[in-house]
Amino acid sequence: MSDFVLLAAIWGSSFLFMHIGALEFGPLPTALVRVAIAALFLLPLVWLRGQLPQLVKNYKKIFLVGMLNSGIPFACYAYALLSISTGMSAILNATVPMFGALIAWVWLRDKLTLLRMLGLLLGFAGVAMLAWDSASFKPNAAGVAPAWAMMACLLACLCYGISASYTKRYLTGISPLVTAAGSQMGATLGLALPAAWFWPTEVPGTHAWLAMLVVGVLCTGIAYILFFRLIANAGPQRALSVTYLVPVFAVLYGVLFLNEHVTAWMLLCAAVIVCGTALATGLIKLRSRAAVY
Repeated sequence: MSDFVLLAAIWGSSFLFMHIGALEFGPLPTALVRVAIAALFLLPLVWLRGQLPQLVKNYKKIFLVGMLNSGIPFACYAYALLSISTGMSAILNATVPMFGALIAWVWLRDKLTLLRMLGLLLGFAGVAMLAWDSASFKPNAAGVAPAWAMMACLLACLCYGISASYTKRYLTGISPLVTAAGSQMGATLGLALPAAWFWPTEVPGTHAWLAMLVVGVLCTGIAYILFFRLIANAGPQRALSVTYLVPVFAVLYGVLFLNEHVTAWMLLCAAVIVCGTALATGLIKLRSRAAVY
């Protein structure tokens, strides 16, 4: 339980630091710097523990997880945070367990009850409510339309859901440290060329670099050790449910440090999304459980 709350608090702060970094680095370079710093932090730990052979043996699968669980999602969120608030991004991030349940049903043949199906519909209804009030295809000052930003967040959530099921199916038994380090290395390699193409012409300032250092070491390196340990110990759906708590911390950080405003409609949509996701993942259960295959 302590790992669960700690991970939520750490990941909640990642939206704040990604926002600061994206303003000066841009989306792809922000994602690259984040995963590169995490890889530099984690790989020496793998070497010191004598786990490099395990990484080399499974590098293809682990590198793929890196792009699904870090490379693509981080780039998506960095892009989104140029247009929408950290709080809204985190609320959309709460759909991750819902996508995880859907992917596990399709791919791993997990049982999906009628109640869980209702949860999926309710969760997507919450997203639609949030989008209806906030989404616009008119670009802001940064050239990013809120509607595209929200779609980027949902794409990131889909990638997280796929990654969790893939990890459970193909990487069970591998050290969480090895998976965390290898995934960040894989994401670094995958992002290197596109990020270099979009590298900023002006050198980012000290605050941006400090933000990336924190998000790389704390919110990625340390956080993913905790995350893959949760997957190994509790399974992918239970590990993904940490995103229920992430918006609470993200909204709090946004209000305290970025002076962001939280509307009653955002809170209502967040409640609908969380309730739907809780139903979809089986966290809320009723006595009637008619299984659907």
